[in-house]
Amino acid sequence: MSTLRLRGFDIHKGYLDHPSQKAVIEALRPILKAAPLFTPTVSGGKKMSVRMTSAGAFGWVSDAAGYRYQNHHPAGQAWPVIPKPILDIWRDLTGLDREPECCLVNYYGEGARMGLHQDKDEADFSYPVVSVSLGDDGLFRIGNQTRGGKTESLWLSSGDVVVMGGPARMTYHGVDRIRFKSSRLLPKGGRLNLTLRVVT
Repeated sequence: MSTLRLRGFDIHKGYLDHPSQKAVIEALRPILKAAPLFTPTVSGGKKMSVRMTSAGAFGWVSDAAGYRYQNHHPAGQAWPVIPKPILDIWRDLTGLDREPECCLVNYYGEGARMGLHQDKDEADFSYPVVSVSLGDDGLFRIGNQTRGGKTESLWLSSGDVVVMGGPARMTYHGVDRIRFKSSRLLPKGGRLNLTLRVVT
């Protein structure tokens, strides 16, 4: 494992070895069964190219009513609890007593991407966001605290974990594309990104 800092983002390359990655995938299976992936929509009715679900007390949703956290899946059921192997990543890398209230699970299939955005629907920005990459490589782009200006990009591989805290907490970031089937972790290909957040 190696750690680098880019624009205030702490990037832990190879944080999860292959057995640990497989353990997280196994922990996710009951979540995906209880709270299936759904395709959110953004303003104007356009569908996002990623599919998502959540675990924890809250999940993030986007539909005609806007962006928000809520305590249930769009189908009505409560979100599953966040599994221990995922909580352990948060505990180890943040050292915080307070635990995340949301584990947002984004699935990137072939051609999926995520435009530059800020994570700003949480109540307290003093807590970091911890982002876990599993499966195919993703080209991660880091911008600035306002829109526009020069950006930097790097490839995130399966097992990499990014911690966005301090001044970097409100930095624009996104995923330009994935290298579809660059990893064999997910049999059908694609990238799973888990982001752990304190919501309230």
